[in-house]
Amino acid sequence: MPVNPMNRREFVKKSAVTGAAVTVAGAVAATPAQAQAQAPNHKPEKAPRTWSFSILGTTDLHSHVFDWDYYTDAAYKDSKGNSVGVACVATLIKQQRAAKGEERVLLVDAGDIIQGTSLAYYYARVDPIVPATGKHGPKHPMAVAMNAMRYDAAALGNHEFNYGIETLRKFEKQCHFPLLGANALDAKTLRPAFQPYTVKRICVPGAPDIKVGILGLTNPGIALWDKDNVSGKMAFTGLVEQAKKYVPRMRALGCDVVFLTDHSGLDGSSSYGSELPYIENASNLVAQQVPGIDAILVGHTHVEVSSYTVKNEETGKDVVLSEPYCWGMRLTVFDFELELHHGQWKVTSTKAQTLNSNTVEEDPEITRLLKADHDLVVKYVNTPVGTCTADLSAAEACWKDVPVMDFIHQVQMATVASGLSTADAALPLISVAAPFSRTADIPAGNVTIRDVAGLYIYDNTLYGKKLTGAQLKDYLEYAAKYYYKVPSGTKVDTATLTNANSFWDYMYDTAAGVEYDIDIAQAEGSRIKNLTYKGAAVADDQVFVVAVNNYRANGGSGYPHIAAADIAYSSTNEIRQLMIDYVTSKGTLDPADFAVTNWKLTQDGAPVFTAS
Repeated sequence: MPVNPMNRREFVKKSAVTGAAVTVAGAVAATPAQAQAQAPNHKPEKAPRTWSFSILGTTDLHSHVFDWDYYTDAAYKDSKGNSVGVACVATLIKQQRAAKGEERVLLVDAGDIIQGTSLAYYYARVDPIVPATGKHGPKHPMAVAMNAMRYDAAALGNHEFNYGIETLRKFEKQCHFPLLGANALDAKTLRPAFQPYTVKRICVPGAPDIKVGILGLTNPGIALWDKDNVSGKMAFTGLVEQAKKYVPRMRALGCDVVFLTDHSGLDGSSSYGSELPYIENASNLVAQQVPGIDAILVGHTHVEVSSYTVKNEETGKDVVLSEPYCWGMRLTVFDFELELHHGQWKVTSTKAQTLNSNTVEEDPEITRLLKADHDLVVKYVNTPVGTCTADLSAAEACWKDVPVMDFIHQVQMATVASGLSTADAALPLISVAAPFSRTADIPAGNVTIRDVAGLYIYDNTLYGKKLTGAQLKDYLEYAAKYYYKVPSGTKVDTATLTNANSFWDYMYDTAAGVEYDIDIAQAEGSRIKNLTYKGAAVADDQVFVVAVNNYRANGGSGYPHIAAADIAYSSTNEIRQLMIDYVTSKGTLDPADFAVTNWKLTQDGAPVFTAS
C-alpha cells in the first residue's frame, strides 16, 4: 500500500508504536537461533526458503507511443535499427510476465513521460487534457497506455513540468499509479508536493510477503529549466539528501527491498555548473553515499547502461544501476533473488540487463487503445501552413551559418522587438539559438506543421535578456568550446569537429545580429574574433537585448551571465508555435527575407568552409 507522505503525525505515531512493539517483543522472546542454542536436541533449522521476482524499468519515454516519427511522417528509423514507443515495450513486458509469473513482476518508469513528440504537444496545447473551458478534456494517451500496461510507479522527470503544474496534476489524476518525487517539495512548507515512495508486496505462498519499497527522485535542474512554471510554487532539493531521509524510513517500515527510480544520470555531472547547489546526474552518488539501497533505475541522460555496479562506501554492499536508453528503445530487467531468514527476506542477488524493443511487434492492445489519438496527431502535423521558396536544411547547421537557423533567429528577434519598452527598443537586438536537429529540413513547396516542428523540437518559450558586450563575448566563447581544437594546416573533418567537452548540439548557440569568427585553431576561451555590430567593434560596456529561449535564459547548459541578466521581454508562447505563425501569416517562407551569413569558422583567420 502507498504511504501518504503528507500525513506526518500518523506516520510518526505508527513508527513509534511499531518500534515499541519490536522492543517489547525482543525483551520477552528469544530468537529462533537463541532457542536452538538453548535446546541442544532441537532439530536443525530448515534451509532458508528462496524466492525471486523482477522489476521492469523504462525511462524517458517522451510520449513515444508507436514506432513512428511525426516529424518525417514515417516509421522511426535510425542507423542502429532501433524501434521506439511503448507499444513495443508492452510486448516485452507481457513476455516477462508470462515467463516469470504475473505476481513476480513490478513495472516502474524513471520519468520524462508527457513531453517530447507532436503527440505530447497536441494533448497539452491543441486538445489539452486541461481544457480552457469547464468541460472535461481528453485522457492523455500516455496515461491510457501506462494504465493498460499496469505500471506500479513512475518518477517525475524534469520535462513533466514543461506544460505547467496544472497539466502535470491532471496527468497525475489520470494515472492509476503514483508519480513519485521525494525531492519535489512545496515551496512554502518544504513538504513533499508529490508522493515520495510507495510500497508494493510480492506474495509468497506459505511465507511472509516480500515488501518492496520504491522511492522516486527527480532532477534538481527543474528549478532552473522550468523556473517560469515552478518558481514560488515548488522547490527541488538534492537526490542524495532526500534519499538519506527516506531510505531509512522505508527500511523502518519493514521493506525487504529498497528500489529507487531516479530521473538523474549516473556520472556525477551537472550541465548547469554552479547555478544550483545540487548535482544533476547524481544516481551514482546516491548509490555510493546512501546505505540500504538494492538497485536504482536511472533516467534523464538518454544513454543505455545495461548494468552498472556501485559499492556503497558505508556498508560495502554493491548497488546495481541500469538505464534503458530512451523513447521505449529498451526495457531494463532487474532480477532479484531472496532467502527467508528467521521470518525476514534478505536479498542475495541482484542482476540487471536491457532488452531491445526492436525484437518484437507492437502490442495489439496498445494499438487498439491509441490508434485514434495517433491518427488525430498525424492529421494535425500534416496540416499545411504555407510554402517555401527553397529547401532549407539543417544538415550543416553545426558548422555553417545556414538559412534555416536564420529563420529561427528572425522569428525570435521580431517577436522580442514587438514587446520591448521604448527605452529597451533603442538598444541593439540580437538572437541566440541552437541547432536541435541535424536531420531537420523545410522543403521547397508546401510547408506543414511537422516541417517546422522538426526544426524546433522543444517546447521552449521566449525571453529578451540584457547582456553587455563583454558578457556577450564570454557567452560566445562558452559556446565555442563545442568544437575540438584543429590546428592550422590540419584538415577539418566535420565528423570529429563537434561535441567536444560533451557539449551536445542542443547546447551550442549561434548568434544573429552580430558578426564574428570562431577560430578553431585557438585554445578554448580565445576563439571569438572580430566581434562586431553593424560594422563596428563591440564595446565591452555596450548593452544588447538578446532573444533567447527560456531554457537557456534560466541557466540551462551553464552559459555565463544569462541567468542573472535583466529581463527585457518574456512570453509564455512556444517559439515553435511562433515559427508556425510566422509562416502562416507570411504565406511564403523566403530565405531572402532573413538569411544573413554573419559568423564563420576559421583556422588562424582563414575561413574553413565556403559560405552557404
